[in-house]
Amino acid sequence: MKKILIGFALFLGFTQTQAQENNLQLKGTVIDTVANYVYLQKFHNKMFTTIDSVKVVDGKFAFKTKVQTPELYGLSVNTENSPFYIFLEKGPITVKLSPKKYYSASVVEGSVSQELFDAYRKENDIEISKFITEHPNSIVSAYVLYRNWSYRLTPDQILANIALLDKSQQNTTYVKELKELVTVLNGLQIGKKAPDFIGKNPEGKSVQLSENLKGYTLIDFWASWCGPCRKENPNIVAAYKEFHDKGFNIVGVSLDKKKENWVKGIQDDGLNWIQVSELTFWNSTIAKLYGVRAIPANYLIDSKGIIVARNLRGEELQTTLKALLNKKV
Repeated sequence: MKKILIGFALFLGFTQTQAQENNLQLKGTVIDTVANYVYLQKFHNKMFTTIDSVKVVDGKFAFKTKVQTPELYGLSVNTENSPFYIFLEKGPITVKLSPKKYYSASVVEGSVSQELFDAYRKENDIEISKFITEHPNSIVSAYVLYRNWSYRLTPDQILANIALLDKSQQNTTYVKELKELVTVLNGLQIGKKAPDFIGKNPEGKSVQLSENLKGYTLIDFWASWCGPCRKENPNIVAAYKEFHDKGFNIVGVSLDKKKENWVKGIQDDGLNWIQVSELTFWNSTIAKLYGVRAIPANYLIDSKGIIVARNLRGEELQTTLKALLNKKV
């Protein structure tokens, strides 16, 4: 695997350039599924938006859409499910698209970036600085730093990894958004004032954070579709039951897309505290305000809105609350 990645690094050093707008030369076949259309989707902010579609004729399809390359896109046979992740580049690319087994049966030819992405996925425990050092010219390095590592790193670590990228990657969307994220995170350190916000509760009424600060408040980012969030919810419920009467409160911020799923998640998990949501998935302005790149995530603030802790999980939440509330008493 190491030899493969180094080999890609040498080749990509001569092939990767800044993204440019080009007409796609993308054709392929749909295997193991009868499909009427194939949809081309653009990746942004952990979401995909459909930008074109073509009819499938005798199992074959072809796109000539004008798009920015090299970049990450998605291919799918419907717009409801997650697409097949594909890095598109200038030049002819062919795809055997398997909607039933996207990553074990689909085959892409003609995209060096896709080959590197597939290699990274198979060796997904590789440390990000090492990966970037081996592939500084690749859009894949910028993407992986943005998508898979930004929520694990401190602002200084993010900047250090950006510095490892070649200048050809410095103006990519991924790097620009990472730099914006660093600015946000630097303003959210412990001891800083938490940004105020207004959100709507399930009844459609506006709720302002600053008007609901009593004792210590946990700003909890979650969603009904988030498995790790639902797994963590019993711990938060237990903490709320034990410490609410002593001055612990919660404001839940959901990244749900559909109101009915959000409301059902609240009811099923017994989240009996303030809940707000913009129902905009990762386009949540509140999540962006708090630099949230993965959920569950949380900030614990005091009655003046000062951040005292962040991303407390399991017993750590109860231990922290016990120490703070005992000190208060």
